[in-house]
Amino acid sequence: MRIRNPLVMVPGPTPVVRSIQEALGRETISYNDPRLVADFSLLVDDLVKLWRCDGIAFVVAGSGTMAMEMGIANVAARNDKVLVCSNGYFGDRFADICSRKGFETEVLRAPRWGESVNIADVDAKLNEKKFGVICVTHIETSTGVEFPLREFTEMMRTSHPDTLVVVDGVASMGGVEFYMDWGVDVMLSCSQKCFGTAPGLCLLWASERALEKRKAMPRIAETYIDFEKWVPVMREPMKYWGTPAVNMIWSLCEAVRIIKEEGLENRSRRHRKYASAIRRSLAAMGFSMGADEKVAAPTVTVSLYPDNCGLDDAVFRGAVYGEGAHIAGCLGDFAGKGFRIGHMGNIDDNIVVSLIASIERACVKRGYHIEPGAGLGVLQRALIEE
Repeated sequence: MRIRNPLVMVPGPTPVVRSIQEALGRETISYNDPRLVADFSLLVDDLVKLWRCDGIAFVVAGSGTMAMEMGIANVAARNDKVLVCSNGYFGDRFADICSRKGFETEVLRAPRWGESVNIADVDAKLNEKKFGVICVTHIETSTGVEFPLREFTEMMRTSHPDTLVVVDGVASMGGVEFYMDWGVDVMLSCSQKCFGTAPGLCLLWASERALEKRKAMPRIAETYIDFEKWVPVMREPMKYWGTPAVNMIWSLCEAVRIIKEEGLENRSRRHRKYASAIRRSLAAMGFSMGADEKVAAPTVTVSLYPDNCGLDDAVFRGAVYGEGAHIAGCLGDFAGKGFRIGHMGNIDDNIVVSLIASIERACVKRGYHIEPGAGLGVLQRALIEE
C-alpha cells in the first residue's frame, strides 16, 4: 500500500510542524494591518538579535537562490574581484551568478566531491591578489560537506580584514550554531530548510559594513533585491516596496519562536546527534557516505550505493517513497550513485526512526539483502546513547 503522506526527508523542504501550519493557515490580512506590522517588526528584531548581527535582517518573498543574488549584488562593486569557494553544485551556482553579473570571478574548488576547500588554500589565494568579496557555502547539500566556517572567519579577520565575507547559510541557518559576529558580512538563507516552514521566503542578514558598502555604490542594476529599497521596510514594516508574504511571515514568526525556545546551541547539538545516528545506521546497511567524515554536515547526508548491489537509483528511491519517506537524488558527480537525506528543522526521534525503517524495507523489497533491523538497531542504540 502506498503511503498517502510520505515524510519529507529531502534537503528542503523539511517537515512542517502543526503550530507552523496553523500560522500559515491564518486569515490573510493587509501588509499594513497593525497586527502584521507588529509581528513583522518583532520578527526582524529577533533575527538580528539571535544571530548577533550589527546591521539588519531582510525577510523578502523569494527563494534561496534569490538570496544568493541579493547578497552578492549589493556588496560587489563593478571593479571588485570576487572569489568563490565551491564545495559542489551550489558553490558553482554562486560562481555562475557572479560571472553573469559581470564580476571578475575566480573559483577555488574542493579537490574532489565530498571534500572541502582547504582554508590554507583560501589564505594563499587571497595573498596572491586582492579580492573585494569572497563567497562560501556553509553546508553544501549536493555533497553533504560542512565548510569549516569558524576557522575560515578567524583566518579572514586576522589576515584579510578588508575582504567582505558572503556566506550561503541556506542549509545551516537555524540548525547549526554560528553567528554574524564571527566575521560575516552577509549571511543568507530561506524558510524551508532548518527553519522548518514552507518555501517562499528569502532571508538575509547584512552587517553594518555591508550596508555601508551598498550606500557607497552607485545605483545597482537590480531593483527588487536592492538593499536600499528594503531597508526602510525592515525598519518600519508599515512602509511599502513589494508586497510581503503575509502568511509566510507569520509562519516564520512561529518557526523563530520554536528556535528561541529550544536555543541555538541545543538545536545544533540535536542536528549533530541525528546526523551521526543516521550515518551509523546507513553504514550498518552497507551504504557509504559521500562526504569525508571530517567535514560531514549535520543537516544533510549523501549516501552512496555499495558496488554491485543491484539497486537502480530511481527505482530504489521510488521504493523508499512507497514505504513512507521521500529522499532526494544526488547531483553532479554523485548523480545516480546514491541518495540525499535532509535531517534538519523540527524533526524528532520518531521521524528519524521512520526514515530508516522506510529505507530498510525498500532495501529488502528491492532485493538488496540485509537483515531487517540491521540499520534500525544501530539507530536506536545511537539515539539512546546520546
